[in-house]
Amino acid sequence: MAATHHMLIHFPLAFWALATLMILYGAVMTGRLAELCRAALLPVLVLSLLGALAGIVSGFLIWPLEANLASPLARNHILMAFWSLGIFAMLTALVWKAGEAAFDGARRWALVILALIGGLFFATAGTLGGHLLGSSTAFSLLIDLLGWEIYTTFYSPLWVVAVMVIIGLAAAMLGLLGQRSRR
Repeated sequence: MAATHHMLIHFPLAFWALATLMILYGAVMTGRLAELCRAALLPVLVLSLLGALAGIVSGFLIWPLEANLASPLARNHILMAFWSLGIFAMLTALVWKAGEAAFDGARRWALVILALIGGLFFATAGTLGGHLLGSSTAFSLLIDLLGWEIYTTFYSPLWVVAVMVIIGLAAAMLGLLGQRSRR
């Protein structure tokens, strides 16, 4: 079953990497290729989400949930996989809802920032998955240099969670106020 997970997970990783490149190119370049990147982004994002769901389900089928939750490394891997899924699901929703306007003005930079953060998270999830198999990567050294001991569970201090909630609420309020002012 582990081999199936490894095969399946490469599809969303490849689609997420492609989507990130398409967002970067579509945000900063002009011309026909940039237009194609913007137009083809939604199908790539939708396919990536379907592949990610299949990969996550297959990952949970490899080991019992109790075994996954008993290992800090496995918990970190699962955490990063779900963060990646969440960020790219948000990107998909933004592109789906905004359509062509997703790349207008400052919106393009929101897409770029989310794609880069999502790329960092899926790279981390893949690296942690490699560690679960005993294969470290060069990216593992960067994670270590940043001070994250991957064999202990990553956590956010309560003050960081509070700041994230405040930022989220402020962003939601700004969005609602901006939407009302356009009416």
